[in-house]
Amino acid sequence: MFSTYYSSVNSSFKFILDILDGMSDWVRVIDRNCNVIFINRSMEEALKVEDLSDKKCYEIIGCNAPCENCTTRQAIFEGESIKKEEVFNDRIYSVMSSPIIADDGNIYYVVEVLRDVTKEKELENEIIKQNQKLQHDLEMAKKLQYQLLPNNTKNPYLDFAYAYQPCEDLSGDMVNIFRIDKNYIGVYIADVSGHGVSASMLTIFLISTLNKKTRSPASALHRLFKQFNNGELDKDLYITLFYGIYNTHTQVLTYSNAGHNCIPLIINDNKIQKLYSPGTPISNWVDKPNYFDSTVCLNIGDKLFLYTDGITDQWLEEPNELISDSYIMDILLNKKIDLKTSLDLICKYVHTRLDQIGAQQKDDMTMALIQPIKTN
Repeated sequence: MFSTYYSSVNSSFKFILDILDGMSDWVRVIDRNCNVIFINRSMEEALKVEDLSDKKCYEIIGCNAPCENCTTRQAIFEGESIKKEEVFNDRIYSVMSSPIIADDGNIYYVVEVLRDVTKEKELENEIIKQNQKLQHDLEMAKKLQYQLLPNNTKNPYLDFAYAYQPCEDLSGDMVNIFRIDKNYIGVYIADVSGHGVSASMLTIFLISTLNKKTRSPASALHRLFKQFNNGELDKDLYITLFYGIYNTHTQVLTYSNAGHNCIPLIINDNKIQKLYSPGTPISNWVDKPNYFDSTVCLNIGDKLFLYTDGITDQWLEEPNELISDSYIMDILLNKKIDLKTSLDLICKYVHTRLDQIGAQQKDDMTMALIQPIKTN
C-alpha cells in the first residue's frame, strides 16, 4: 500500500513539474532566506543556470544586493500576493510573488511568476504618446474654435451677448454676429449633430461657407445646403441653423430657419413672441429643401433670444417648455439686468436644475441675446 501511495505522490509531483516546465513564463520558488530552491525550464534555459546551490533570488538575475522593493519579503510578511515590474537584461518583467501558506499557518516559501511584458509596455508607451499628441491637437482645435466665436460684440446698432459652454473639448454649437455692410448685420445660431472632432469640423464648414454678402437669409441657406451636399457625408451629420439679417435703418429683422427647433423669442413689455419658421436642416436628407424669408420688427427695447437644445433638452422634455419656466422668463423680461448677466444667470439656473436631478451636462449649451440700441 505504501509503494502505491508513494508512486501516486511521485506521479502527481511530476505532473506539476511538467506543467511548470511547460510554461513560457518564468517560475521560481524562494525560501524565507531568499534562496532559490526551484526554477522552471523556461527560466533555466533563458538564464543558463546549472546549479542553484546557495543562489539568492537577486543573484540569479545578475544583481549583487537584494532589491529595494523586494516582493518576496513583502509576500512573506504581509501574507498576500504582491506585484511589481522589474527590468532585467533590457527586458521588462511583471513579477507576481505569492506566499505558500503551510498547514501550520506559517509561510516558508514564495512562488514567483515572471512574465516578459516588454512588448506590451512598448505598445502602452506608444499609446500614451499618441494620446498625448491627440490631447494636444484637441487643445489646439479647442483654442481655434474659441477664436472663431465673436471676439468683439460692440456694435453701434445692436447690443449683443452670448454664452458658450461645450460639454466636451470640442463643440457642435456655434453663434456669430457680423457686419454685412453699413446697413445690415447678420446673426446666426447653429447646432451641429454630435460632438467632438466631426462636429467641430462642421462648425468650421458653416463659418467658412455661409454667404455673408446676401441680404436674404433663405438664399444663404439654399447655398449652404448645396455646398453641404457637394460632399458625400453621412446621413447622421447635419446642421440646424437660425439665420437673421437686421436692417439698422428700418429695424426689420429678416430671418430663415434650417430646422433649428429651438424657436427664437422676442421679449418686450411682458410679451413673448415666437419666431416660427419651417425649414429643413442642412443635410442630405432631401433633394430640394424649402427655405423662406420672414420678417419681424425688432424695436428699441426688444430682446431677441437665441439658444440651442443644450439649454432645454437636458432637463425639459420639449424645447418649447422653456417659455413656461417662470424663472427664465423673469430674467429675460427684467430690463434692469444687462444681457451678459441675464445669460450667466440662465446658465447657472440650468446647472442648478441638472444638479437637482443628479445629471451631468451632456450637451453643448449656447445662447445669445440681441437688443437694438437707441442711436442719435
